[in-house]
Amino acid sequence: MKRERGALSRAFSALHLTPFVYLLLIQTEPLQGVNITSQVRLIHGTVGKSALLSVQYSSTSSDKPVVKWQLKRDKPVTVVQSIGTEIIGTLRPDYRDRIRLFENGSLLLSDLQLSDEGTYEVEISITDDTFTGEKTINLTVDVPISRPQVLVASTTVLELSEAFTLNCSHENGTKPSYTWLKDGKPLLNDSRMLLSSNQKVLTITRVLMEDDDLYSCVVENPISQGRSLPIKVTVYRRSSLYIILSTGGIFLLVTLVTVCACWKPSKKSRKKKLEKQNSLEYMDQHDDSLKPEGELPAAHSPNPSSLRSVGCWEKAELGHKEASSAGPLPPPTARRLQSRERCGQADTLPGSGEQERKSPMALYILKDRVSSSGLGALQAR
Repeated sequence: MKRERGALSRAFSALHLTPFVYLLLIQTEPLQGVNITSQVRLIHGTVGKSALLSVQYSSTSSDKPVVKWQLKRDKPVTVVQSIGTEIIGTLRPDYRDRIRLFENGSLLLSDLQLSDEGTYEVEISITDDTFTGEKTINLTVDVPISRPQVLVASTTVLELSEAFTLNCSHENGTKPSYTWLKDGKPLLNDSRMLLSSNQKVLTITRVLMEDDDLYSCVVENPISQGRSLPIKVTVYRRSSLYIILSTGGIFLLVTLVTVCACWKPSKKSRKKKLEKQNSLEYMDQHDDSLKPEGELPAAHSPNPSSLRSVGCWEKAELGHKEASSAGPLPPPTARRLQSRERCGQADTLPGSGEQERKSPMALYILKDRVSSSGLGALQAR
């Protein structure tokens, strides 16, 4: 009995282990699916040229794969769909005659356009396989950079000028990035060197003598690079006077101009100026009176109104000139003595018994008369 019971227990144990062994056998079988690989994840293309979106797939099935390429947008755009290399359906107008598929699933795009730029996704599936393979590749499309040049208004600049601008210009090229060089080396960080947001324009503020150098720019994008010819910027030194004025003298100059513009002469200074002008007028008339009678201009006759303002001596001189028209005059020395006697009598007020003090102008004229009289006497001798 014991032997029979042991055999039955062993039989029941074998029945319980059979499902687990079956499951183990199923799991050890290879899983079927598509595996896609790609050597590159980013491709830089040039407008008008071709770009190969290269992939490689592997599968345990011998059936032809179903290949689908899409351009990922807000709404994905189907580029091409095929079984093997045989295209299914009709291509979009913008992809006609520009598409070619290879047996490994790769896609060749010809005559690239800027609109071809984007992220491309490929799906490869086989009917008998359990899983579908997917892969993405990014494509950029650019226009090559043409040779740049540095544009400036003038290649000469004065020291301490407010600003000096250099512009890096080029005709063609997409996605450009700019780098400025000074004497062939990248510019150092300097607060006076200002770059525009895209770094295309360089502005040097408050130019110094150390800015006298060669400048050039480098422009590059994902597919090309261009470097301009160096341009020589010459900085001329300013004079010391300009430096003084620019550092504080301007304020002093403005102050002086303001004071001069607001200043008005006093009444006393105006009076002195008027007396001086009258004295000059009299001396001019006196010089004319000493000339021979034939040389005296007709239009230069004394003005009575001006004579009244300078006193007795002028009136006496006028009296002599009026008398000259009636007959011959006494010698100049005698005429001066007669004029002195008349003026001495006129300076005495009637009834007062005192002689008024002569004005400074009269004294000046008297001194001039006496000197002239002495000179005439010497000439007569």
